[in-house]
Amino acid sequence: MVLSAMAFSRIRAISFLLLFSLSAAQFNNDTNTLIQFRSQTDTHANLLANWSSGDACTTAWQGVKCINGRVAFLVLPSLDLRGSIDSLAKLDQLRVLDLHNNRLYGSVRPITNCSNLKLLYLSRNDFSGDVPSEIGSLNRLLRLDISDNNLKGPIPDGFSKLTRLITVRLQNNILSGQVLDLFSALPQLKELNLSNNQLYGQVPEDLQKKFGVRSFDGNAGLCGTTPLPVCSSMSPPIPDQSVVPSNPSSLPTKNDDRVKGESRKGMSNAAIVGIVVGNAVVLLVLTSCVAAYFCRRYTREMREKKSRQSSCSSEKKVYAGVNGNGESDPDRSKLVFFDRRKQFELEDLLRASAEMLGKGGLGTVYKAELENGSIIAVKRLKDANPCSKREFEQYMDMIGKLRHPNIVRLRAYYYAKEEKLLVFDYLPNGSLFSLLHGNRGPGRIPLDWTTRISLVLGAARGLAQIHQEYNALKIPHGNVRSSNVLLDKNGVACISDFGLSLLLNPVHATARLGGYRAPEQAKIKKLSPQADVYSFGVLILEVVTGRAPLQYSSSARNRDGQDLDVDLPRWVRSVVKEEWTAEVFDPELLRYKNIEEELVAMLHVGLACVAEQVDNRPKMSEVVKMIEDIRVEKSQVGEDMDGNRISVSPSLATTATTATEDA
Repeated sequence: MVLSAMAFSRIRAISFLLLFSLSAAQFNNDTNTLIQFRSQTDTHANLLANWSSGDACTTAWQGVKCINGRVAFLVLPSLDLRGSIDSLAKLDQLRVLDLHNNRLYGSVRPITNCSNLKLLYLSRNDFSGDVPSEIGSLNRLLRLDISDNNLKGPIPDGFSKLTRLITVRLQNNILSGQVLDLFSALPQLKELNLSNNQLYGQVPEDLQKKFGVRSFDGNAGLCGTTPLPVCSSMSPPIPDQSVVPSNPSSLPTKNDDRVKGESRKGMSNAAIVGIVVGNAVVLLVLTSCVAAYFCRRYTREMREKKSRQSSCSSEKKVYAGVNGNGESDPDRSKLVFFDRRKQFELEDLLRASAEMLGKGGLGTVYKAELENGSIIAVKRLKDANPCSKREFEQYMDMIGKLRHPNIVRLRAYYYAKEEKLLVFDYLPNGSLFSLLHGNRGPGRIPLDWTTRISLVLGAARGLAQIHQEYNALKIPHGNVRSSNVLLDKNGVACISDFGLSLLLNPVHATARLGGYRAPEQAKIKKLSPQADVYSFGVLILEVVTGRAPLQYSSSARNRDGQDLDVDLPRWVRSVVKEEWTAEVFDPELLRYKNIEEELVAMLHVGLACVAEQVDNRPKMSEVVKMIEDIRVEKSQVGEDMDGNRISVSPSLATTATTATEDA
């Protein structure tokens, strides 16, 4: 039967409508999937305002980009998302998934259904379980970062199928097993990081040469060529012929029995006496060694006990669940970690070798090296206001949930009535204060302008995140100063000491701010985000002038040598007013060419922040934008995956390393 033209056109119209309806249904499914994901993970409603109406592809949802009506990009880093990612398995057209620096948990297996993925960033979350073998189905994958989670088990063979991989980051997990040759089969691989896991065995020589030993650090069981431990000979031992093999057809012959019997008969009395005497001597030596060991151990424990008693005579310490009277302490708790992987116990911390880094208004900070080689920073609180265990835990949870590349992360805490400990990441490159003011004089390597502006920008981003996260509660940082801007191993600025000032009496908290204290805090003893902005403005002026604020908390001198009772902001205003603009800048910066406009621009940002009227000060988000608008020579800096400029200043060259992170 031949269809008429009208019938044919009608069939085409119906087919078109059917295809359209199927496409719309699939589109709506993607939108529904994202709504389900938000409802399961967005506990702080960071996405609610933007994801509450319309569909995902036509109303510009935050972090969402579509191709041909399907969700292809989902980029939601650092939003404190909590929950599983099971619902995302339905987004089979995803090209880019970036959920790093959240608090997501569960398995990463659902992502293996997203077969079109090219870029996958899930680092700094709480994912657990194994790395699924199905990961080999993501054959379009270019970059994979699932570092800083709690993933365990072996590295699956499925990696050998991902021949387009350029970046693989698996560091800071609990992966075990051997480093196989499967990575050698990836021709495009440029970056591999397997550090800080539980891998063992020999590292293939080609991998070690290509990626360097740092890619394998923190795996005690790995060996290879220098500088890795040299692998011992693993050749199988020659079996002892006097031992009956497992094969029943290879039993010893009668001749073997006869030979052994003859050897026993031929043993003289003198040989027997020698054996007995020898055994007695060996037993005596072993007994002496054991006795000496326990004597040394007892002496060392007594010496350590006396040392602890002498150094802590004014306070009662809590160890391993008993108080000073040997009784169970009902308020004693274990170390509480904010990620799901427990790294060490309280007893490990108490045994660690410690070095005091400094004392502050809340107590003492120590650098502690654990027996496993990891290094942490421990703040021992002494002057905090007393509070109940429940209140302290609630407060620590509020601080510990905050994650940002420019904020020093609180890893764990310990609470007892008379002992409170906070455990942080240890940042090895010191503080902005020490880089600005340490060893001034001949032979000092100055802190160049490119590095200074990079560090100020990083600190500004961290402080802006704090203000954004706790905007509704009006919780400030409370102690913004250059000594609380620390540098990580890559020279990235991270702001520390967030929120701890709230543990102090407000009078004491504002008093210890010194030259960073806002004018209104002299009368109103209160911490606030606006006062943080003022303190940050003082920090900017400190960076530009090279002068510590505390030098100007009592007196300073003008150009004619007359004493002035001013702080640093007032001194800067007086110099600018008298048009000595060049004299306001740090002499170390004057050696650099073509930065005058940037110096003046940064000076104006600092002066805007230290406005005496609270309402005239910008918000920290606005300060970040102003600093970003100041030109920086990009040829002198790199960027990590979070957009932080990484310094290559000579002043950091001895300890900092150039980052290789990419987006």
